[in-house]
Amino acid sequence: MAGRIMTVNAYTTLDLLDGEVEGHGFTEEAYAVLNVTSPRTDPDHVSLQLELDNTELERLEPHADTVRLSPEEARTLAADLEKHAETVEAASE
Repeated sequence: MAGRIMTVNAYTTLDLLDGEVEGHGFTEEAYAVLNVTSPRTDPDHVSLQLELDNTELERLEPHADTVRLSPEEARTLAADLEKHAETVEAASE
């Protein structure tokens, strides 16, 4: 990914995903990076970051999106991910 905004290394949560961006009147697909972190010193939130490969996008300027979550919000998200993962696994059996 040229011009990457996020740092991607061996500790990145998920570094090669199928991503999609949807806007008014367009949808584009590209590889994506998804990372979950918290500050090393005085952690007070969990960050969820997403960046799509800008070399594959025509309608969107290079950028990375970040959401800051409280511990409770992070746990709610984790529980919802687990629930939907189980649904998909059950459907594929």
